[in-house]
Amino acid sequence: MLYRSSLTPRPCGAAEPAAPEAAGLSAHILPTSATMIGVCMTVLSIGRVGAGASWHMLIDKALAVDALIFLASAFLSFAAMRAQVGGRRYERWADVVFLAGLGVLVVVALSLAFTIR
Repeated sequence: MLYRSSLTPRPCGAAEPAAPEAAGLSAHILPTSATMIGVCMTVLSIGRVGAGASWHMLIDKALAVDALIFLASAFLSFAAMRAQVGGRRYERWADVVFLAGLGVLVVVALSLAFTIR
């Protein structure tokens, strides 16, 4: 087999050269944020089936804001992977924003669990 970066053969059974750690944590935050946006949208659409109450509208708005928080996290993690300079800073912000989104989702889940009859 040949190395990807050069045309020199490597010994049989030798491990692939290590990929640079450019993506880091952002490679995990980006797809997970996209999945959490889908979770928020799914709960929003399922919630529309139930009867409309005052708490229902509040939970819908919180889920919509939470989807935007996860979208910001996905954007920041993508920027961290693409940035030539300052990628670590974007990655830290993506991590913080993602954790904030998870916190909002937990609060919404608890409020939804205690308001369903």
